[in-house]
Amino acid sequence: MDTIASLFSFITTPVSWVIVQFHSVYGKVFGPDTGWAWGLSIVSLVILIRICLIPLFVKQIKATRAMQTLQPEMKKIQERYKNDKQRQSEEMMKLYKESGTNPLSSCLPILAQSPFFFALYHVLNGIATGSTIGVINDSLLASARKAHIFGAPLAAKFTDGSSKVEALGATLTDVRVVTAIMIVMMSASQFYTQRQLMTKNVDTTVKTPFMQQQKMLMYVFPVMFAIFGINFPVGVLVYWLTTNVWTMGQQMYVIRNNPTPGSKAQAAYLERLTKHVTHHEKTRSRGERAIVKAIVSKGRDRNEFERKFINSLTKVGLVAQADGTVAKGESAAVETEDGTPTTATPGASSPSGRPRPSASPPSRRPPTTVPITRPTTPTSRRPR
Repeated sequence: MDTIASLFSFITTPVSWVIVQFHSVYGKVFGPDTGWAWGLSIVSLVILIRICLIPLFVKQIKATRAMQTLQPEMKKIQERYKNDKQRQSEEMMKLYKESGTNPLSSCLPILAQSPFFFALYHVLNGIATGSTIGVINDSLLASARKAHIFGAPLAAKFTDGSSKVEALGATLTDVRVVTAIMIVMMSASQFYTQRQLMTKNVDTTVKTPFMQQQKMLMYVFPVMFAIFGINFPVGVLVYWLTTNVWTMGQQMYVIRNNPTPGSKAQAAYLERLTKHVTHHEKTRSRGERAIVKAIVSKGRDRNEFERKFINSLTKVGLVAQADGTVAKGESAAVETEDGTPTTATPGASSPSGRPRPSASPPSRRPPTTVPITRPTTPTSRRPR
């Protein structure tokens, strides 16, 4: 671990400088030698890094949406080569290459913050060994070595011996308990975030190698964090736990407001959107208009939840427009389960709850007057 961290020593100075600046602020409130001052400095470093990574996160979302647009093609490939898994994988990779998408784009935020993670590890390792590093001078080093978070020194690890822990002014029991709890919390938050993504924000109608990979990572990542976590200093555990909590909250916001088409999250979102639009008879934000616009543009390729949304608007006399707005209409095209449009009258419904197609009124023709002809009686001729 120390060898890997040394590879990112070139950003050790910037990272240590940011921590020192935050420490100078929190030190005036909580005291310069307290765990609160140093711990909150690390938390603030995480928040600053994650804010800087927001553009990368937006790029990740766009790449994920691009993957979703390929799902109809993925279905075709799966059906065509369902008995040849190798050919199926080759065709999938060919599709990714032609469309310019990358199924590993979800790993970009983790890869981007890795240098900062190892740089922080390098800084805390210097504090543990009593070595000045970056902009941390002797006085700051002495202050950091005195800092304890719930009784555990900032630079202590789960695997440290009693002599090393006692040199930092703590007991081995305190260090083991605090680090163990933080490792469990770190692994649990990672698992919950990934599980939330897989169970709520994935189109379950499409089975792809990408989905199988994500499902595998849901179990692999928490185990990896638990194994490597015993070698992380307390300060690094604070860093990683904070970034996991940030990721979890960020993921919850995306799932609620920009769900994947065909997922359970989309069903819940469209149900909420239906209630609002039918009540106010309009879309309230740019995001809602963008989602309605995307649904309208799909036409007959809409999924079950999107057809239900369009039909729900039709029942109350509303029509989704191509620009994402809604307007009142006398009648509109209602889609059946197979996507076939039929004409329905707002408010009319069949016993099953689906709009009933309107029947055209019978045409009334004027009665046809049939002339009545009376038979003529032949006139008898008188003999002359």
